[in-house]
Amino acid sequence: MFRWNIWFIVSTVCMVTLEIKAQDSPDTEWWKTAVLYQIYPRSFYDTDGNGVGDIRGVTAKLQYLKRTGIDATWLSPIFKSPQRDFGYDVSDFLEVDPLFGTNHDLEELFAEARKLGLKIVLDFVPNHSSNEHWWFKQSELGVEPYRDYYVWHPGKPVPEQARPAVPNNWNSVFYGSAWEWSEVRQEYYLHQFEVGQPDLNYRNPKVIEEFDNILRFWMERGASGFRVDAINHMFEDDQFRDEPINDPSDPLSYGYTNHIYTNNLLETYDVIGHWRTVIDEFVEQTGSDTIIMLTEAYTSMDMVLRFYQSDDGSEQRAHFPFNFVLLGELNGNSNARDFKYVIDRWLENLPRGKVTNWVLGNHDQPRVGSRYGEERIDAMNILLMTLPGVAVTYNGEEIGMVDYRDMSWEDSLDPQGCNVGPEEYKWKSRDPQRTPFQWDDTYNAGFSVSNKTWLPVYPYYRQNNLRKQLESDWSHYHVYTEAIKLRRHRVFREGSFRSKALNEHVFGFVRYLRDEPTDSSYFVVIINLSDEMSEIDLHDLYETVDARVYLVGTESRYKINQSVNSSRLLIGPYESIILGNDVSSSKGTVMGSLKLIVASLLLGGIVIKNIYL
Repeated sequence: MFRWNIWFIVSTVCMVTLEIKAQDSPDTEWWKTAVLYQIYPRSFYDTDGNGVGDIRGVTAKLQYLKRTGIDATWLSPIFKSPQRDFGYDVSDFLEVDPLFGTNHDLEELFAEARKLGLKIVLDFVPNHSSNEHWWFKQSELGVEPYRDYYVWHPGKPVPEQARPAVPNNWNSVFYGSAWEWSEVRQEYYLHQFEVGQPDLNYRNPKVIEEFDNILRFWMERGASGFRVDAINHMFEDDQFRDEPINDPSDPLSYGYTNHIYTNNLLETYDVIGHWRTVIDEFVEQTGSDTIIMLTEAYTSMDMVLRFYQSDDGSEQRAHFPFNFVLLGELNGNSNARDFKYVIDRWLENLPRGKVTNWVLGNHDQPRVGSRYGEERIDAMNILLMTLPGVAVTYNGEEIGMVDYRDMSWEDSLDPQGCNVGPEEYKWKSRDPQRTPFQWDDTYNAGFSVSNKTWLPVYPYYRQNNLRKQLESDWSHYHVYTEAIKLRRHRVFREGSFRSKALNEHVFGFVRYLRDEPTDSSYFVVIINLSDEMSEIDLHDLYETVDARVYLVGTESRYKINQSVNSSRLLIGPYESIILGNDVSSSKGTVMGSLKLIVASLLLGGIVIKNIYL
């Protein structure tokens, strides 16, 4: 008997329900219900003993990814770079950095992944390059055709001052002015991120053409997709106007201005639509599997959703833009009503026929256990795997790794933290969530044999590592993998969705099939967000008779296959559980005796029809 997840989270009372209908005809494209696993290569597995993870390390662990149930992995940047921003400052978009290996190593990774049925998605960083890139060096010298490959400005003349002032009040995401003076060119260049990351000029069609060719180059070698980094920074106001003041308390901070001239400019969407065409034409010409494009933009929901398609639906853009609501709008202080509102709102606004996704963690944000609390790790992983659409997870979340928040100033490397100094670096640095993967309880957590790893290993890795969790009877890793197995069920691939805040602390939702009378399968996910016991009635969410337990978190009082009283279900502190009735796999067994009474009344709910999940 499979262990199947049914996840419910208890929180604030909310009587409105949301129902999202199943798609009319199932779509089998590989990416639409995928588990996408982000690997931060520096910290994954080191095969050459230099203290830094590498491409061969990813290849060596492909069997682990396959056993875990991963469909595709997205690699953070591995291209040639001075590593001032750890690969996001690319000096050659067509060459792997020797720190990580060679182009041959990457093509070997593509080939080995293909044998296992895994897909490899590359990070694509078009907003800027390194200032060590050939393009920039030629642009700085004024050499054609590179002269206008970057955003240059002569600055504002200042009487009796040799060097002009900066062009305007634009600031860098990494603190301080976004303008840097070039003694060579005698002009300022724009860098919305680190000073070594000059912004490319997308008003120059030759720049777009360069990136067209970069996409084709890696598709020809086996890439299955591209995650487009920081896309909302790609265009700037061509009049270089000052931005309005937002927070005058610190004139050097990124929050000092309201970024109306440097963020979310509409021209960005045209370029994304163009690149989608480049990718689709390659797929059509070669007959390859779908190659996907994913976009990253921390911005408002309406601006994020525009990355799917043009307003009139005539132009297709990204296959999906990353949905960051689980990162930015919910945390350990959120209650059940908050979860319901945030999740339902996203699904209600999803464009018709589009595939949703949920990003639970990444290399830029605190880990799940640090953001939501270690006691909610299972609940959040179960939530991720049972919501409709693509699940995006960050390496280490499957074993419940947490941030190394006590990392010293001397060990810190992230420019976002280092730029603000030793007093504030802990709150800005992204190093704590980038520490090496904790494979086992041996030296350096099994990550590397080096005397010094690029970032220190989390000091309590012996208490939490993959080997220990594999040997345990029930662990975060077991919950994670069993949730993925359950996710493969037709109910989770195609089923309708309805959510409810069952009380202040318990959030729940149901996934179900009811279009076919012969298949009354359903699963209910319940999560208790608090340290309080609750008694709930599942009939408030879905009309059922007694249900069976398919999956529980490590905090649960219940056992797999246990029958429960649906009308008086006790949910313990931080407990997460998946209940249900799987008609399709239980005929002739005791499970087949369970009946489902489909509710016709949605308790004042909202019905959204024909949304593709």
